[in-house]
Amino acid sequence: MQTFDIASQGLRALNSTLHALKDRPTNQTEWEILNPKGAHAIAVGVDAPLDITVRGSTGYYCGGMNKQATIRVQGSAGPGVAENMMSGSVIIDGDASQYAGATGRGGLLVIKGNASSRCGISMKGIDIVVHGNIGHMSAFMAQTGNLVVLGSAGDALGDSLYEARLFVRGSVKSLGADCIEKPMRPEHLDLLADLLARSEASEKARPEEFRRYGSARKLYNFNIDNASAY
Repeated sequence: MQTFDIASQGLRALNSTLHALKDRPTNQTEWEILNPKGAHAIAVGVDAPLDITVRGSTGYYCGGMNKQATIRVQGSAGPGVAENMMSGSVIIDGDASQYAGATGRGGLLVIKGNASSRCGISMKGIDIVVHGNIGHMSAFMAQTGNLVVLGSAGDALGDSLYEARLFVRGSVKSLGADCIEKPMRPEHLDLLADLLARSEASEKARPEEFRRYGSARKLYNFNIDNASAY
């Protein structure tokens, strides 16, 4: 395992070192990052099959634009964790702040605690599993992908939703514009079983305990009769 101490070596040097491993054969695949102390942009833009463990909490945009890597934060994460992630996985052992997984295009984001407002905003293919609760306006304008919440959701869930699938085990304070509850079919139960297993949550919840929410498809094209909903 390679150990990198941000306190003594610096954040810029860390990211430069990780970026240099792109498309280069290496056996230096396991990395331990010490003393993050809430620093921003830790392990941003990684594009290699690395296994990275951050020993502590992080600031803004940890794991943003991730490709291929598995990044685990042994603490909590600030706003925008895994923003625009392409592939790989990001696991947060604690809580996550606002807009976790925003615009994510692929990969898996797991939040073992709670997520704040706008979780999964404008998601474009990412899978997000939150073991706790999520805040208001989550999955706003979400396009594709899956958001799984073992706890409850705040106001305006799925506002202006496109084709992303939302699964909530607990209560939903309110649904956003054009978001409705939909039937749970066998393929959704299979999908949930896979996501729960991959996110280390299969012992906490069963697929049958969730409700599914999705787009009513009334806001795809402007209609004067729906003007008040835009």
